[in-house]
Amino acid sequence: MGSRMEKEIIALKWEKQRKKLADFAVLLPDSAGVYLMHNNAGKILYIGKAGSLKKRVGSYFRKSTDVGPWKQGMLAEIEYVETIECEDDWEALLLESRLIKDHRPKYNSMQLDGKTYPYIAVTVKDEFPGVFVTRSPGDDEFRGAKLFGPFASSWALNNAVHMLQTIYKFRTCTLTIREDDKTNRFFRPCLLHAIKRCSAPCANRISRDEYKSEIDQFLKFMQSKRSVMLRDLKKKMVRASENKEYEEAGRIRDQMHAIEKLSDKTNHQEEWQSEVTIFASNPEDSIHALKKALAVSEDLRCIEAFDIAHLQGTETVASKVCFVDGRPHKEGYRRFKINTAKNDDYMSMREVISRRYRDAGDGLELYPDLIVIDGGRGQLNAAMEGLSVLDKKPPLVISLAKKEELIYLTTQDDPMKLGRNNLGLKLVQAIRDEAHRFAQHYHHLLRKKRVLGD
Repeated sequence: MGSRMEKEIIALKWEKQRKKLADFAVLLPDSAGVYLMHNNAGKILYIGKAGSLKKRVGSYFRKSTDVGPWKQGMLAEIEYVETIECEDDWEALLLESRLIKDHRPKYNSMQLDGKTYPYIAVTVKDEFPGVFVTRSPGDDEFRGAKLFGPFASSWALNNAVHMLQTIYKFRTCTLTIREDDKTNRFFRPCLLHAIKRCSAPCANRISRDEYKSEIDQFLKFMQSKRSVMLRDLKKKMVRASENKEYEEAGRIRDQMHAIEKLSDKTNHQEEWQSEVTIFASNPEDSIHALKKALAVSEDLRCIEAFDIAHLQGTETVASKVCFVDGRPHKEGYRRFKINTAKNDDYMSMREVISRRYRDAGDGLELYPDLIVIDGGRGQLNAAMEGLSVLDKKPPLVISLAKKEELIYLTTQDDPMKLGRNNLGLKLVQAIRDEAHRFAQHYHHLLRKKRVLGD
């Protein structure tokens, strides 16, 4: 009886405290910031960031709130909440990182169940420094690197790095790049250069000094408030204009505009125009789900998919479509006429794969992060046979069979079956279907040309 009364007293106390904290949250600004949960001894229990302090903090104190098993127990310990307003989401992300590093709150540590937090590592010792997200900043490859972190959210961090890459165009590949390497001029830049997210030092598209200047600006951005950064850039733009360095002034102006738009959540979607509706959710969520399903930790930013089309052995063609960051990149689409086979899909797949990746196999360009083959085990094996004659091999190749929608991998005999609502599966299906549509369209064009004699 006493135990039940104690529980009721605790429940009543929490209900009173919940209402008090909910009333406090209503008065918070609807702007970005960081919130710090304190217990009655003033100790910080948890630090988080928010695009809207009012909405995020208020979400903890609704009557039906379920914040997950590892934070649910924290609620009853919260005595008060401290908030710090920020200029935008990006500043909130960086401030959250610094505060977590300084205070190491109990429930932030519990969040990842013993896993290490992600960091940003800038390999400043390299001729052309790269920018990487890593959970192992102590690895030899990051010795001497400039580190930022730890960050609480890997998803938010990767998203931030991708967006900042549109401004500073730093490389995120692991290539060893030297300015005096004469083979650079033969190297084909990856698709991040095509979509203006990398300045392609691998192919001598930017000098070492120019690239270093961009990295220095990126480092300054990571350590400064956005408003301070914009003031400094404006001074440089005015100085360049006064010195009649109009091209440099224009470049700085464009960089300022890009920084100002970082908080515009819809801004970065405008460049993507597609004939295919992929899914209603955020592509980042789908990529995350696919990485989890395939058990890979590396980014899957660039994905290419292949399909074969023919009619009773005539006009056999192949298609390659390309998706970057989960969205179609039309400039990366290609069509192939098949030369070595009539109605043999396997031979056709071997041919198109070996043709497409000949330069990558010779080390003259990078492979995509993932190659998707339309078909089952036989088609996947045919693709791998096409790759077997090349010196360098791709990081990841899978196939997706129609009807049962099974994913075949090179690393295991049995196919993988994901739930029909799995976002990773939906992403692969969308890419596979786009490859099929593109192949069929080309096939129909050739048939029409042959029949009409045009």
